[in-house]
Amino acid sequence: MKFVETATLRIAYEEAGPPDGAPVVLLHGFPYDIRALDGTAAALAQAGCRVIVPYLRGFGPTQFLSEATPRSGEQAALGADLLGLLDALALGPAVLAGYDWGGRAACIVAALWPEWARGLMSVGGYNIQDIAASVVPAAPEQEHRLWYQYYLHGERGRAGLAANRRAFCRLLWRLWSPSWAFDDATFERSAASFDNPDFVDVVVHSYRHRFGYAPGDPALAGIEQRLAQRPAIAVPTVVLHGNDDGVAPASESEADRRHFTGSYTRQVVPGTGHNLPQEAPGSFALAVLGLLNGG
Repeated sequence: MKFVETATLRIAYEEAGPPDGAPVVLLHGFPYDIRALDGTAAALAQAGCRVIVPYLRGFGPTQFLSEATPRSGEQAALGADLLGLLDALALGPAVLAGYDWGGRAACIVAALWPEWARGLMSVGGYNIQDIAASVVPAAPEQEHRLWYQYYLHGERGRAGLAANRRAFCRLLWRLWSPSWAFDDATFERSAASFDNPDFVDVVVHSYRHRFGYAPGDPALAGIEQRLAQRPAIAVPTVVLHGNDDGVAPASESEADRRHFTGSYTRQVVPGTGHNLPQEAPGSFALAVLGLLNGG
């Protein structure tokens, strides 16, 4: 375990591989943690990459430096955190690879600060939120998959997450990856990260802000304004999508091609759900290596 400080966080991260290897940053999502990326990190380190795997804000040992900093989970915060990490470690252009919240952070840096991104591997496609369009209802078949987000919009949901965070998150694991037979030990290795004292506040804010139900951190308003323009991503990109994803069907990323102006490939991974790097670490690692080798 290592730590690095940005303007707002003391970020905990693990590192593997030679220090002079090609830099790769692997980014987990909610409700997961860096253990989801163990298999990918090991494969990339063996291939000679310098692999950095940080805990996101609100997870594991990552801490806010000040009590006064809003416990924001908005997309701009995730992007700013990743930018701060890259800057603090002086990584130079790195391959950014993530899923769920981590995929969002990777997409944001690739879009707004492409000089830091040698390539992008994003599970689920273009993960930058269209907050202005959040008022438009989706088809009922998709709306029911977002029950957990609507639950967290109210105080009952906040109380439920605080009181039952392990049971809540384990249910999401099961619903989102219906073909993945994980065991108790696997879940518990990640569930320890949900005990972070800021976990509930960050998670609740994330799911309220994306619908316009909570204000953002004023310090991040400029980034949110840029993201509202739905910026294109020009860096080389590989998109993976689990065929059994219980949050977003694989068909949802088909239309995302228009947001990518550089080289782009997309692959649907059979037999995998939302937690793709932990379910199929080989596919995740191969996608990253493909970017490092020029596609």
